[in-house]
Amino acid sequence: MTTTAPTAKGPRARTAGPAGRVGRLGGRRSWLVTGGVALALLTLPYSALDVPLLLDGPVNSAGSLQLFALCLVFAGLALSYDVLFGRTGLLSFGHALWIAGGAYGTQLAMERLDMTLLPAAALTLAAGTAAACLLGAISLLPLALGGIGFAMVTLAFAQAGSIWVERNPGGLTGGEEGLPLDADAVPSLFVGIGNTVNVYWLALGYLALVAALVWAVTASPVGKVWQAIRDNEQRVSVLGRDPFLHKLGAFVLASALALLGGVVHLLVTSGATPETTTAEFTLTLLVMVVLGGAGTRWGPIIGGALFIWLDHRLTALGVSDAVAGLPEPLAAPLSEPLVVLGALFVVAVYAAPGGLAALGRGRRR
Repeated sequence: MTTTAPTAKGPRARTAGPAGRVGRLGGRRSWLVTGGVALALLTLPYSALDVPLLLDGPVNSAGSLQLFALCLVFAGLALSYDVLFGRTGLLSFGHALWIAGGAYGTQLAMERLDMTLLPAAALTLAAGTAAACLLGAISLLPLALGGIGFAMVTLAFAQAGSIWVERNPGGLTGGEEGLPLDADAVPSLFVGIGNTVNVYWLALGYLALVAALVWAVTASPVGKVWQAIRDNEQRVSVLGRDPFLHKLGAFVLASALALLGGVVHLLVTSGATPETTTAEFTLTLLVMVVLGGAGTRWGPIIGGALFIWLDHRLTALGVSDAVAGLPEPLAAPLSEPLVVLGALFVVAVYAAPGGLAALGRGRRR
């Protein structure tokens, strides 16, 4: 009697079958979610639905579309920061420097060099990316800095940039008032309340580009090395990979996406403001990422959009007659959006330690 070894159709194949089916179902579900979100965002400008508690007017009104555009921009900015914090494990306090660089650099190129929007943005992206290579190497190279050392170096660069903007050397930055958008150098389709829908499409395009790049890179072998560096950098070195080069690549990619986000932010807000240069601005991005779920596919997008929407609605609530008529112990905290946001963030951290994106994953399990 003869025996045969197990083949691909034997027990091993039956064991791997359910896992393969789960993987295919997960991939199909991911594509369905992505398609559903894209369809919803594409149809927003065509919807006249009025949601009084959530928006100040109909969905396709200029004010609502402006808010949606700002939410989309910050969703993309949070996703760019997640490349550092969530994917590679690098805590940076200087990410705002690149957002401000994109806004101020583009505006100055249009104003001082008589450029139009596209050449000014291209010059800013090229110069900013080169600067990111240099500053990233300086931040990471000495003693293979990581953790708190990297955070402190990036904070120092961010503070230097913030001080430079506030001092307004030669009248370049506008000081505390910032720089208004040079409307003459910008295509007319992005200027004026009547063209708010075009600004919305621009913000949506930015988010789509950032999501496509980040998701593609994190799914590649480079992204797997980033994850390994986040989990155990020493083991990555032992396996023959260079953590420094991979961390520098993550830093440059995140900075380039933030530079592009600064350009879009300039158009959405019609100006460059000094608030975008502060370390507090970077901390806001960190809160967005943690709120949504660091290192997850949808977490930074959810956290960024939700944070901006809550900030806008809580600001409107704080100056409303409903809050003004409350007793002082209640009216005082409700009139400060950051107080309410902080309380909501604490509740969210306790309710969903892995971020809001982890809630659905937990229910599926």
